[in-house]
Amino acid sequence: MIGQKFRSFLLIIGCLLLTSFIYAQQTISLQGQWYVKLDKEDVGIKEEWYKLEKFGNPILLPGTLDDAGIGEKIPMDTTQMNKEVLIKLTRKHAYIGPAWYTRKITIPVGWKQKNIQLYLERVLWKTQVWIDGKEIGSEESLSAPHVFDISDYAKPGTHILTIRIDNRKQHEITFQNMGHAYTDGTQIIWNGIIGALELQAREKVYIHSLQVFSDIKKKTIEVNTLVKNTLPVDQRGILTVRVYRKGGALIATKRESVLINKASSEHLLNVSLGDGAALWDEFNPQLYTVVAHLQLSGRQTATEFATDFGLRAISKDVQHIYVNGRPTFLRGTLECNIFPLTGYPPMNQDGWVKVFQTARNYGLNHIRFHSWCPPKAAFEVADSMGFYLQIELPFWSLEVGKYPETLRFLEEEAQRIIQQYGNHPSFCLWSMGNELQGDFDWLTGMVTKLKKQDPRHLYTSTTFTFQKDHGRWPEPVDDYFITQYTKNGWVRGQGIFNTHSPDFTKDYIDAVKGLPVPLITHEIGQYSVYPRLGEIEKYTGVLDPLNFKTIRHDLRKKQLLHLADSFTLASGIFSANLYKEEIERALKTKGISGFQLLDLHDFPGQGTALVGILDAFWDSKQLITPERHRMYCSSVVPLIRYPKAIYSNNEIFEALAEIANYSASSLTNTVVQCVIKKADGKVVYRTQWHASKIDIGSGNEVGRISFPLNQLSEATQLSIELSIEGTAYKNQWNVWVYPNSVALNDADVFFTRSVSDALKMLEEGKKVLLNPDTSTLKGVQGRFATVFWSPVHFPDQPGTMGILCNPKHPALKYFPTDFYCDWQWWDLITSSKTMIIDNLPEITPVVRVIDNFFKNRKMANVIEAKVGEGSLLLTSLNIADKLEERPAARQLRYSLQKYMQSKAFNPSVSITVDDLRVLVK
Repeated sequence: MIGQKFRSFLLIIGCLLLTSFIYAQQTISLQGQWYVKLDKEDVGIKEEWYKLEKFGNPILLPGTLDDAGIGEKIPMDTTQMNKEVLIKLTRKHAYIGPAWYTRKITIPVGWKQKNIQLYLERVLWKTQVWIDGKEIGSEESLSAPHVFDISDYAKPGTHILTIRIDNRKQHEITFQNMGHAYTDGTQIIWNGIIGALELQAREKVYIHSLQVFSDIKKKTIEVNTLVKNTLPVDQRGILTVRVYRKGGALIATKRESVLINKASSEHLLNVSLGDGAALWDEFNPQLYTVVAHLQLSGRQTATEFATDFGLRAISKDVQHIYVNGRPTFLRGTLECNIFPLTGYPPMNQDGWVKVFQTARNYGLNHIRFHSWCPPKAAFEVADSMGFYLQIELPFWSLEVGKYPETLRFLEEEAQRIIQQYGNHPSFCLWSMGNELQGDFDWLTGMVTKLKKQDPRHLYTSTTFTFQKDHGRWPEPVDDYFITQYTKNGWVRGQGIFNTHSPDFTKDYIDAVKGLPVPLITHEIGQYSVYPRLGEIEKYTGVLDPLNFKTIRHDLRKKQLLHLADSFTLASGIFSANLYKEEIERALKTKGISGFQLLDLHDFPGQGTALVGILDAFWDSKQLITPERHRMYCSSVVPLIRYPKAIYSNNEIFEALAEIANYSASSLTNTVVQCVIKKADGKVVYRTQWHASKIDIGSGNEVGRISFPLNQLSEATQLSIELSIEGTAYKNQWNVWVYPNSVALNDADVFFTRSVSDALKMLEEGKKVLLNPDTSTLKGVQGRFATVFWSPVHFPDQPGTMGILCNPKHPALKYFPTDFYCDWQWWDLITSSKTMIIDNLPEITPVVRVIDNFFKNRKMANVIEAKVGEGSLLLTSLNIADKLEERPAARQLRYSLQKYMQSKAFNPSVSITVDDLRVLVK
């Protein structure tokens, strides 16, 4: 009895082990040492290098030539401030052309009756493969694995495997090689193999792929199973589909008898998941695993294939994008293949967790992959965290349709993207490329075809375009529309913040009026931050921050290096405030379904475009905390509408309070509180409102604020805070209140706009406040917003980056300010001309203007100096005209004059009349 039980136990264990052996994915890793030989002259095929058993230098794969330090060594000169140096990070080694990789492989005896494939997860751009000198074929993709069937050439035993990789441009897919699938601007044009590198053994009849289509109303899925049959005759079998909660219990099974045709056949199975199946979204990213099992009739062997999916539906109407029927607001940023240590994307989940977790910490739920498609690991992390992704074909062209071979490649690439990544619930949006121009008929046809084939995503023909008669209104086939303006007007601050006085009642409702599909604002922000030179030490990989080092050298030469950190902080906080207003205007607008920042983190290409509040490594620049960023970038955001930033104390501050609610449900029985404080923390106003229900969407009004300002007798900065009681949701804004009238007492101070009159008074030893008309000043036109994108990429802009001052300087005692620029400076700066003070003696401005890092000039709006026997305070800010209408100008003039009347005004640096004439005509 015991022996029989023991034999039965052994039989069960044996069956389990056999089952495990049959169904396990059988792979042989090819990670490790290979040999590589560069083919600079492209003679390898002619000279039959594929017949050589061993050649070149050892190299570790997965990896790249850059990783191995193989290629042309790039000279590193940090003394030349030019476009070539500042255009991007510099590769330490570079090689573009064919490279040949070889190694021995051993095929086990157990694989004799198997289908054997060589799997290369990601390669740039074209691969050719030989086994023992016999050519297998070639593949080309920038988005999907390169897979080769080597069954007929790799019999059990040892073989020589040779791979030729050509990373030269194979098709015209990008404008000036700026598209992020193929570029040296962010990613580098590397040569090598990254990700999984292995041999895979499968049965002669095997499941090639699964595509899963969800019906969230019925809680069912349609599983489309593609079976490949490499046997010479049709086969019959049982196809079983099982669905598991990811990492958990079995929830559904469906079994069906199938006929498998020679070559390949597709089989559709509908599976009910039951009413308890959970939907996938940003709030509950529930995943399921579907396993397809194929047992052939009369054969012991079987094959399996598994994929994850989520029950998710994305749809739209004329105003909203919906996830599972609920209005959704996309809070997004771009990912432009920026990974400065390697020059290529992470191929494992660990490498992507930091990206998505940081984005989540800063309140985002969406990432747009600009002109490229990320690897599987990125989708997996996004799936697990509930991110909504926009994927793009590797396409950024101004000549769509010009090259038939390019169109063929893109059509095939789209099919590869569907096969590899289509099941991921995070794959929500799909654009045909970035800012495309050319044949919109082809784009229309492409979108139409893909929508019919794969309705799991929303589609757009291009992510914005500058092409005439396009770009200002959606194409007829678009499911959603990405733009920076419509035919009705701008939908981003670039076209507003420098030309319109601050008005926080504004939104973009007029610009989106009449749109037939939801709108997402295109690449909003692009406010440049001064380089953070401390990042130089972080570049320990294949890229050298020669741009940063050259800027550092230039600052040191100009004796400005000690100010670099202050430049970063002042320009960066200012930039963050501009991003805040960008985001809030979008959230206030019914009819906008989201925004795409450019960027949450720095873009080190296209002229060193340091537009992020995070650096290129997704690390903080210490400009703004995640908690503060989430105040205005979250699923629930309190907002107020108010007409201006500057008030006189005979006015009433009035504002409309509202809530943008894009959480999982309506908010019920909430108490919204408003508190107004002075800079010292003293509360001067408090009120609250009870809201029985705050619906999902924008524009949920909760109350009005009305605060008489006559209790404030002195110039004051006020902070308005709106919060939802019992939650972390709150937001904050600053306004400035100035006395309605001040005594502009000229006693002991001579105010003039005339240089000649100023010189006369200075000769007499007088104190002179000189405020020349901007037409007489030599300098740069005043611009409020910081540099757009990059002063290297766009050199013809005024190109300043805000102000830097000491708030405790006695000249600013009666003009409340931080050390950086804020909205109370708007009128002063836009009516100014910035002085260039390079030729003056070393002088510390009262109000310094931060120049862009491409020029690094010494610049100022307010300086003081001794001139002969007199004392001069010179400002290029207009503090003379229409002061009754310009409270900030009036108050600044008052503060400067009070300073000059005090003992504190005692300039220590002397300048000459000739020095002054350099500044003023």
